Amino acid sequence: MQLGEGRSEEEPVDADEAVETIQREMTVFARRARASAGRMHPELSLVSYTLLGHLEESGGCRATDLAAHYALDKSTVSRQVAALERARLIERRLDADDHRVQVLQLTDAGSEILAQVTDSRRSAFRERLAGWPEEDLERFASYLVRYNTSGRADGVTSRL
Repeated sequence: MQLGEGRSEEEPVDADEAVETIQREMTVFARRARASAGRMHPELSLVSYTLLGHLEESGGCRATDLAAHYALDKSTVSRQVAALERARLIERRLDADDHRVQVLQLTDAGSEILAQVTDSRRSAFRERLAGWPEEDLERFASYLVRYNTSGRADGVTSRL
């Protein structure tokens, strides 16, 4: 791995250069994630996959809860939800405790597609990381958890 011009990871770098490298590499990672989502399943964008994953993890929630969770405009979430409903991947159900509230839930088809994409992504990660020593994998995993946990003050609490 190169850190800046002509430096290897063993050579010391200053904090500013390290932060620039992290920012650049995370941008590459995000672009790769968006591109791979379309290859995993043609109906599912990265945003759709993320919303389905959140609905599965949470057991369902209101659209306004999704908007608040991801710090998105309600109209943005509404468009995404409508597309997922048209694809029959999610459905609205009355809340068991408050019948005035509609909760978004995965359909069986949504659960199946989410499982397929998750398995494909997991397989792709395993393949990409196959040559890494276990110690490096554990360190990388702990750094990602630490990074994502430290960002929770910005209102986005999920791992996108």
